[in-house]
Amino acid sequence: MVTTKSFAKALCRLPVNWQKRIVEKIKEIAADPYARHNNVTKLQGRDGYRLRIGDWRVIYELHDDRLELWALEMGPRGGIY
Repeated sequence: MVTTKSFAKALCRLPVNWQKRIVEKIKEIAADPYARHNNVTKLQGRDGYRLRIGDWRVIYELHDDRLELWALEMGPRGGIY
């Protein structure tokens, strides 16, 4: 899993229990990104996927050539898109 500075900064602002929950979900998806996961939707109008965790959203992309999951953005439901 690769993260951006903005993702890391947003994650640090959350309480520790939410940080653990979000990182755990991302690792679960990174282990098998093409399996059917609840709360994951392909984005329309741009590349990537959206992961819903409570009121928080994580925008990520899969890079098959390097076998990496890039967590790009994270934010509250209303402000992430």
